[in-house]
Amino acid sequence: MIAEKSAPVLAGLMMDRSLQISRLIDHAALWHGDVEIVTQRTGLPDQRSNYRQVRARSAQLAHALRQRLGVAAGERVATFAWNTQRHLELYYGVSGIGAVLHTINPRLFAAQIAYIVNHARDRFIFLDADLVPVLEPLAAQLPHVEGYVVLCAENDLPPTSLPGALAYETLIAGFPDDIVWPELDERTASSLCYTSGTTGNPKGVLYAHRSTLLHTFAQAASWQAGAGSQTSILPVVPLFHANAWGLPYLAPMQGSKLVFADPHLDPAALYDALEREQVTLSCGVPTIWLRLLEHLERNDLRFSSLKLLGVGGAAAPRSMIEAFEVKYDVRVMNAWGMTETSPACTFGIPKAEHDVLPQRIDYKTCAGRCLFGVELRIVDDAGVAQPFDGVAQGEIHVRGPWIASGYFEDEEATARGITADGWLRTGDIATVDPDGYVAIRDRAKDVIKSGGEWISSIDLENVAVAHPDVAEAAAIGVPHPTWSERPVLFAVPKAGRELDPAAVRAFLDGKIAKWWMPDEVIVVAELPHTATGKVSKRTLREQHAAALASMEETVDSLGDEVGKAKLYFEKRRELSS
Repeated sequence: MIAEKSAPVLAGLMMDRSLQISRLIDHAALWHGDVEIVTQRTGLPDQRSNYRQVRARSAQLAHALRQRLGVAAGERVATFAWNTQRHLELYYGVSGIGAVLHTINPRLFAAQIAYIVNHARDRFIFLDADLVPVLEPLAAQLPHVEGYVVLCAENDLPPTSLPGALAYETLIAGFPDDIVWPELDERTASSLCYTSGTTGNPKGVLYAHRSTLLHTFAQAASWQAGAGSQTSILPVVPLFHANAWGLPYLAPMQGSKLVFADPHLDPAALYDALEREQVTLSCGVPTIWLRLLEHLERNDLRFSSLKLLGVGGAAAPRSMIEAFEVKYDVRVMNAWGMTETSPACTFGIPKAEHDVLPQRIDYKTCAGRCLFGVELRIVDDAGVAQPFDGVAQGEIHVRGPWIASGYFEDEEATARGITADGWLRTGDIATVDPDGYVAIRDRAKDVIKSGGEWISSIDLENVAVAHPDVAEAAAIGVPHPTWSERPVLFAVPKAGRELDPAAVRAFLDGKIAKWWMPDEVIVVAELPHTATGKVSKRTLREQHAAALASMEETVDSLGDEVGKAKLYFEKRRELSS
């Protein structure tokens, strides 16, 4: 027998240039140098710059990091800041020299902030001046931090007990405004984000230059809604939320204007910012857009420039999508992903045959279809892959070049989160139809299991929000002696409106399955939100359990069984109203 010879590999004759984040800001400075970067702050004049100046200042920062602070490749430099030009400069100055940009959410609890900083072993923290009081009480708990840089000029540096506090402008002053960025292996770590830690400690997701660039290319190829839809971008999503969903990289790649608005925007201020800067694309969580929609309707306003709303973090209710698309001629695009996925996996762009009203709205209530580069499957509790028939439900697993393969220095979390065959467990329950549309049915921990059947809290909430007096809604499952769990709906009335629980139930009747009908509708002034802007259902469950426990204590104090029962149901009615 003659042994077969293996054919030699024929290499392509293409240049091998690594994918580096620094190339994005170089490209923007050269080809889109005059495109504006705007930072707005309430009560202060707008700060206006451009990509050419941002690149120059990022170079100054890079020199200062290496020569003055001694930051080496692979070391973590943290940011504790809102959306600003200076924060954007850190995106490029830190990652550009091979160090790791670690963005921290200032809205986290103090214990979570301390855990994250210590786990990451951050050497320096760059922070906004108004956040200095937040970190001062924690400084003694952060032994690895060598110094703090306040993102301000020397004259604006506030008095502070933070050790080694330095003004940003003083730090970078005098350094060259040009740089030849170091050549890095494209798999070099570039940035670090921690999950919100809804269960256990927050977990670190360590992105690479390669993964970030590939994610940006995929976004640029897929995120379209007609000509000019990305001319001017206002990221409502913060720079500390999964790298602002990739927008700080997408904008310079495409030469888009960037508008950084005040982080404490109310709907009126947000509308003003959108109009004043002629924003064409804005991205944020549904809560923001529901409040903006209410403001528009209450004041009979229209948009003069806005073309596209990107929605993530939670599903956009159908009523919201329909209002923006039909009444205001603004395309809405749901996207699905998570910190671990950089974050985009799906975009809600309908296929051509579905992109007509009214069916377009039906398809846009889904999370969309997969970006090229993402592989997706849904599996049942036994780990068996389910068909894409639009009926079978399962947990989403994903893999791809911008999907986390593990958690930063956390073997236990990695073992839980990554399957033996290399897929990321997302914890989201979904169906996928034959056309590839992914419909998120619930988080695995939020799905309501009643009598052996699943009730989607997301679907229930979306129907409730369509009620003309409901501004926001959240559904949870509460223990039930017969049905295992039953749904309870929390509803927030629109400003100036009164909300009757019985009217909400009547509105739901006929729009949902009878067994989905909430046992209680509880009207509240506001819903609790996590640091990432999502509704905290854990808090709702805790609050509801505490209220029931209080009732039970009252009932237990009575000896008469009939009296107990009467009081119990009376208290439940009080809770519902």
